[in-house]
Amino acid sequence: MNIEDEPAHWPVMSTAELARGRLVTVRTDKVRMPDGELAERDVVIHPGAVAVLALDDVQQVLLIRQYRHPVGRLLWEIPAGLRDVAGEQPWATARRELLEEAGYRARDWRVLADYYTSPGFSTERLRVFLARDLEFVPENERDFVPEGEETQLVPAWLPLDEAVRKVFAGELHNGVAALAILAGYAARAEGYERLRPADAPEEQ
Repeated sequence: MNIEDEPAHWPVMSTAELARGRLVTVRTDKVRMPDGELAERDVVIHPGAVAVLALDDVQQVLLIRQYRHPVGRLLWEIPAGLRDVAGEQPWATARRELLEEAGYRARDWRVLADYYTSPGFSTERLRVFLARDLEFVPENERDFVPEGEETQLVPAWLPLDEAVRKVFAGELHNGVAALAILAGYAARAEGYERLRPADAPEEQ
């Protein structure tokens, strides 16, 4: 058996929009299952996102502390952002977010992982990049001014091995950060050169 995700579509018999917000739209689809029965599925339509595991020359991970209102916590995360600019390629979004949130550029970019964050109810798709060979960009050389939540971000560097320990200890709770840290640890063992290039196509 070939263990690989593949496209599949159950017929949608009807759909009803429940809410439309600044970021997402919520709808209910009535779908016909393979046995002929009808089932209702709530769906959150999300534009998708990217995230960046930035590693320095001594294998430290760049983390950012950010307040997350829905869970009422200050979480340590990795730089990330929405894919909300029409026509912008994922790697370009990742490059922009790394600069805007952390003030770094990277010369070496690879695709670390692709995944759906909550496929039971959301369309959100997230591509995680590995960024290495980093260069700090002074504030006076950046072409933007931080606004809103970006002014509250707190950066920190943590050895990759220590970050892995904190994931297993339940001390880091952000899902994409945990996945990226563990994937980065595995990629180091396998060799970073085996990762896909930054512009690798996404499966449709």
